[in-house]
Amino acid sequence: MKLSIDHSSPIPLHVQAEELLRSLISTAEYRDGKLLPNEIELSKKLAISRATLRQALNKLVYEGLLVRKKGVGTKVASAQSISSKSKNWLSFSQEMEARGIPIRNFELHISWVFPDQKVANFFEMKSERKVLKLVRLRGRPEGPFVYFESYFHPRIGLTGDEDFKRPLYEMLEKEHNTVAYVSKEEISAILADDFIAQKLETEKGSAILFRKRFVYDVAERPIEYNLGYYKADSFVYTVESRRE
Repeated sequence: MKLSIDHSSPIPLHVQAEELLRSLISTAEYRDGKLLPNEIELSKKLAISRATLRQALNKLVYEGLLVRKKGVGTKVASAQSISSKSKNWLSFSQEMEARGIPIRNFELHISWVFPDQKVANFFEMKSERKVLKLVRLRGRPEGPFVYFESYFHPRIGLTGDEDFKRPLYEMLEKEHNTVAYVSKEEISAILADDFIAQKLETEKGSAILFRKRFVYDVAERPIEYNLGYYKADSFVYTVESRRE
C-alpha cells in the first residue's frame, strides 16, 4: 500500500494521516498482528511532524482500533466484541472492518422522499424538496443486529445509482468530494415495536439501543441524518470522558 498524503489538499494533515492509517490497518497484513511502521519512519514517509502523526495515532488508540505497547510498538487491536466509541465518525462498514468483523447486508433500499420536519430542520431546507433515503438491515452472517435509516443533503449530489455496499463515507469522499468530518450523536434506550422487532428478528418489547447520528462535512455543513436501531444484546457502545 502506498503511504502518502496530499499536502495541497484543504483537508487537515492529521485527518488525512488518520484516514491513511485506517486504510492501512484494515489490510490483512496488519489485521494479522504485524506492527505498524515506527513513528519516526512513518512521519518521514508522509512528510509530516511526529506530533501530527501522533494526533492521528492517538485517535485510533482511543477508539480501540490500535494498541500501543511501550518498547514494542503499535499494532491493530484484536476484535473481541462489537463496539463503538464516541468521537468516532467512521461509517459502520469501516468500524466493523477495522475490527475484523464480517458484515452482511440483509436489506438495502434506496428511495427519494420528502423529509419530515426533523430532517428538514437539520438540513436547513424546506420539506417540499426530496432527499435520498438509504435503508439498510445489517449484521453478522448468522443474523441482523442493526437497522439503519439514513437521509442525505441534496447538496452532496447523490443520484441513487452509487454502490452503497461500499463503505459509505469512503464513497462520499471519493465520488462526491464530501468528507464526513464531524459526528454528533444521541443515544437512548427504547423497546422494539412490531416493525423493529420483525427487522431485527427479536421479540416485541425487547431492549433496543437507539442512536441518532448527525454528520457534518469539513465546513460543518450537515450531510447525513442517520437513525440506528441496535439489538441491545449484540452491541456495546463505549463512552470515555476526560476531565479538562
